[in-house]
Formats: sequence, structure tokens, C-alpha cells
Amino acid sequence: MANILVVDDEMGIRELLSEILGDEGHVVNTAENAQQARSMRAAETPDLVLLDIWMPDTDGVTLLKEWQRDGLLTMPVIMMSGHATIDTAVEATRIGALNFLEKPISLQKLLKAVQQGLQRNAEPPRQVMATPHRVAEVSLTTPHLTLGEAGTPNAEINANPPNPSPPAQAGFTVSFELPLREARDAFERAYFEHHLVKEGGSMTRVAERTGLERTHLYRKLKQLGVEPAKLVRRGG
Repeated sequence: MANILVVDDEMGIRELLSEILGDEGHVVNTAENAQQARSMRAAETPDLVLLDIWMPDTDGVTLLKEWQRDGLLTMPVIMMSGHATIDTAVEATRIGALNFLEKPISLQKLLKAVQQGLQRNAEPPRQVMATPHRVAEVSLTTPHLTLGEAGTPNAEINANPPNPSPPAQAGFTVSFELPLREARDAFERAYFEHHLVKEGGSMTRVAERTGLERTHLYRKLKQLGVEPAKLVRRGG
């Protein structure tokens, strides 16, 4: 987990980047202009900054120059713009920017640039501490599926449960009498929650572990109603 500062005057961009990076397990702070960015940088050094070039008060390149001049450019900075020229990108890189992303920013390019920036950072990204994760066991000889917390009694999924009840916090229960689609969704939800907690909320590692492309994984989690950020906060 890393602390990332997003500086952009467009609310939609700030919200989108916050959601994506938050799903990756990072803590995201946002600033809508250079003045707010200055204050946040003075209060704490982020692990990475995503900095828009065109802003109304002070543009991103000017702010980058200020940080370099004042000895505050001690973190990786990735510049963003939908209208910048090649000369502007080259200038930002010369000043000290690590990378340049052109808007609209693709998910793959964003995550790759952030990963590279954090790897180059002198301070290793802080790791999310997760509680013991869910374990899953499928029995082929008895008509039930066991899903429970590691080290706790498992809850059974029986073909004919005597007293159906809401899922307990220690496990997960669903009847085999459910329609196939609902039962499959319930299992998939538990499956992805298991891997999200196990990987500390990293969508990149969950995608690798489950064999899904990241964009497909985002759509799948949204379809199932799984919220990675909230899940990791509960488990952390």
C-alpha cells in the first residue's frame, strides 16, 4: 500500500483515479489545484504524485519546478495531460518527472506507470496487513461445500439445510436449492473476496492469481457487488 497524491482540476478525473488506485489497495489524497497540492506536500511526503499539467491557478510544470527548486521533489511524479505537446512532456521529464500519461488514460498504462514509480521510490510501499483469509474446501464425496475463516469452524452448504439463516461473519452459507446462477454468483463472490484479502487488495496480483485480465476483473467484481477497498478495510 502506498500514499498517492492526485492533482487535477477535473473532479471526474480525481474520482476515477481515486477509485482505481483505491481498489489497488493504495491510500489516495486529491488536490484540485496547485495551492492544495503545495499544502499537502508540505504536510506529508507522498509515495507518488499524479500531476495534471493544465490547471487554472498554476500549471503542473511550474509546480514541478517549484518542488525541484525547494528540494521537495523527493518522490516520483507522473505528469498527466490531454493537450500537452511533446516539448512540454520533454521539459517535465528534464525537470524531474518520472513519466508522462496522455489523457484519456488507459487502465493498463496507469497501473504500469504507478507500479514503476513505486518501484523506483527509495521507500518501499507500505504493505496492507490482512487478517487470516478465507479458505475454501470442496468435498467430492459429500453434498456440501465448506467456506470458512482459517482456524475457525467452517459453515456447511447443505442440500437441505434445516434452518436456513443469513451468512455468519465466520463463514459463508448458501443452499444448493438456489438456482444455478445465484449459487454460482455466491461462490464467485466468496472466491474473489478470498483472493482480495489474501493479496492485500492488490487488483494486479488478484488478476494474476485468478487468470483474469484486469479490466475483466473490474467488471466481474462490479457485477458481483464486491467492493475491494471496503473489504480490505474490514480485513485490515
